[in-house]
Amino acid sequence: MIETIPQLFLNTVKSYLKNNLLLYKEQGRYVPISTKEFSDYVQNLSLGLRDLGIKKGNKLILLSENCPNWVITDLANLCLGGITVPIYPSLTPDQIKYIIEDSDAEVVMCSSPELWQKIQLIKHDLTKVKHYIVFFKDSPEEVFTLEQIMERGEKVSKENPGLFEGMALKVEPEDVASILYTSGTTGLPKGVILTHKNFISNIEATLSVFDITYKDTALSFLPLSHVLERMVVFCYLYTGASIAFAESLDTLAENLLEIRPNIMVSVPRVFEKIYSKVIDNVLSSSPLKRKIFYWAVNVAKKCAERKLKKQPVPRSLKLKVGIANKLVFSKVLEKTGGRVRFFVSGGAPLAKDIAEFFYSIGLLILEGYGLTETSPVVSANTFDNMRFGSVGKTISGVEVKIAQDGEILVKGPNVMKGYYKKEEETREAFEGGWFHTGDIGHIDEDGFLVITDRKKDLIVTSGGKNVAPQPIENILKTSPYISNAVVIGDRRRFMSALIVPDFEKLEEYARFNNIPFNSHTDLVKNDEIIRFIESEVDCRTPSLSSYEKIKKIALLDREFEIEKEEITPTLKVKRNIVEEKYKDLIDAFYKEE
Repeated sequence: MIETIPQLFLNTVKSYLKNNLLLYKEQGRYVPISTKEFSDYVQNLSLGLRDLGIKKGNKLILLSENCPNWVITDLANLCLGGITVPIYPSLTPDQIKYIIEDSDAEVVMCSSPELWQKIQLIKHDLTKVKHYIVFFKDSPEEVFTLEQIMERGEKVSKENPGLFEGMALKVEPEDVASILYTSGTTGLPKGVILTHKNFISNIEATLSVFDITYKDTALSFLPLSHVLERMVVFCYLYTGASIAFAESLDTLAENLLEIRPNIMVSVPRVFEKIYSKVIDNVLSSSPLKRKIFYWAVNVAKKCAERKLKKQPVPRSLKLKVGIANKLVFSKVLEKTGGRVRFFVSGGAPLAKDIAEFFYSIGLLILEGYGLTETSPVVSANTFDNMRFGSVGKTISGVEVKIAQDGEILVKGPNVMKGYYKKEEETREAFEGGWFHTGDIGHIDEDGFLVITDRKKDLIVTSGGKNVAPQPIENILKTSPYISNAVVIGDRRRFMSALIVPDFEKLEEYARFNNIPFNSHTDLVKNDEIIRFIESEVDCRTPSLSSYEKIKKIALLDREFEIEKEEITPTLKVKRNIVEEKYKDLIDAFYKEE
């Protein structure tokens, strides 16, 4: 019986002997790491850290991009009984400093010279840190390299052959495994305390609904600092699946073709971009090809509806779907590598239309729901139980109820121990004995959980109407010309929106229509362009209630940026910051005529 992450690791390296347990890109090609190599790396690093004086309960900062060394370091620290504190590499030096100081970390591990520069800017203020370790070879003065620590550990291992396993097995289920800092969309990040029991309960419940085996190859794309990707990587290791690391968002399309994965977990933004690319290609094709595409989608949707209702599919419809697959959908699926069994979407709501589209063409995206505080999965759509527009049914062992104000409350072995050094916030979060998620939703008549919005994001108009902005924003982002949108209207007379265009598509539109421009600013100030985007908004929102309708828009001349604290590392918009930055623009919407 597996009850801790170290037990999971020991089981994996004994049960799944593979030549390619991990894969990473180096000098233009993917390089495999065998189970034996992986096991040795983790063991040597763990014993090396112990030899350095790191003890059970010490906190270790892990500042790195996705790579094998991220997983190796995490497991080495957990097998020692240490507490891993991941930090998103995209954070600013001040944000990094806050987390290091607040977590009381004694060790900082850093992957690259670029990230080390961020540490150098704040190093003189980090009074609690005793050791710095880097993944690269030319380390600065008084800084260890990963290789040096592993060499120390290898020497210890040879002198004490059974030391590592004995140490790993002393870790208890109730021991703290990690402190993960929330992305802070509404204030300062809070350190979420997760135990080994939290993770293992969620891993086992997730694997009971997601079919992952040692035969699978998964593409790891979301930052490992994100609790969803980290938990899913534990799932892959638990089942012996091979894990390939994507290089970046820019190379994702290329990596998909190279790895040809069976599984990938991502946030909706990636699926939105894939969808937009498909629609772009259709819109720029010949009238005949467009007609064939829409015929194929219509046929596929009819077939999908019958499958979801568990109704038999007529032979004639099967024949049409076969033709549609050959003429249209096979080309889309080839771009994902052609071997995908399913993708998982989490972190934010996925637009219903996009989920339906991909399911219809044969690309299954299973949408789930969870939070950092719940390790993270609370509910998920599965192969046998799926409903578009929902986040599925609750997973085994987890209880959900809806409070009177619509807030989703959760109980279960996956729910965090509390917020680090924040007793008052912890008490508030567990008021009444349930964890208060801060999300608004309902459970439908068949037991599917539907998320409406964040409680703090709900808009109440001056007329007293409640409006959930996220579903509207997701609808707007289905336009190939809209990259991002923020709906405004709290205590206002009507809804408005700040819109970030997809500038590549908008430039194409401008050239085709002979609209002159020299910059993005020229584009977003052009009356013809503004009218065009207004028409995109109107044609995509006909079903909205009158009080939900977007009456005015403003086009922004750039994307939201992590560095400017406008979005989180998981690409969620920080509404309060965006609204403050564009206050004058927003106020202009509502000036009396």
